[in-house]
Amino acid sequence: MISPNTLKPDVPAVILLSGGLDSATTAAIARHDGFALYALSVDYGQRHHFELEAARRVAQAVDAVRHVILDVDLAQLGGSALTDAIEVPKDRPAAAMSDGIPVTYVPARNTVLLSLVLAYAETVGAGDIFVGVNAIDYSGYPDCRPEYIEAFQRLANLATKAGVEGQLKFVIHTPLICLTKAQIIRRGIELGVDYSLTHSCYDPDEDGLSCGHCDACQLRRKGFAEAGMQDPLKYQA
Repeated sequence: MISPNTLKPDVPAVILLSGGLDSATTAAIARHDGFALYALSVDYGQRHHFELEAARRVAQAVDAVRHVILDVDLAQLGGSALTDAIEVPKDRPAAAMSDGIPVTYVPARNTVLLSLVLAYAETVGAGDIFVGVNAIDYSGYPDCRPEYIEAFQRLANLATKAGVEGQLKFVIHTPLICLTKAQIIRRGIELGVDYSLTHSCYDPDEDGLSCGHCDACQLRRKGFAEAGMQDPLKYQA
């Protein structure tokens, strides 16, 4: 989705920043397009909380105007291998990753997170929202699809004071949604993204070292291999 705002330098934009490879690349794209970034990360009780430290590093690297980390404990609801005592799947074949919705799906997570991003955007007067969702190399999450993003954008303009009164027209930018992981990495390298700052693993050890076998690690490693580049992260195995 292209907004006319991209033609204006330093227009405020809010980015949902997880600290992962995709959100870091999205942040670099937004900054390259001239937006002044307001980053939002969420501590939702995820077992891979090391991504929040990565988000801090990435926010600093893209010169975010402000970086807010909110606490919304979805672990109290459970229902996901990322927030509950459910084993994270390891060494799944590629076909299995795109077949059905995995146990790492966090119920309504992106809807919750995008609602928080929307509130932040309305507060800082930003009509542009950037999200690093991807519908190609992903693990079957329903809230990463283009039709979901389009529906939420309609909601954003119906459910906010700024949208209803015409003060802002919310546009949700998803520059990675139709790219493979390799294409994402190549684009990030072009923009100078330092992927050593990021974290992708769903099940790191107590020191934050990536497992190398969960879906997120496999997709990341595959992406770097297909891009012909070395992943700067170290893995347990």
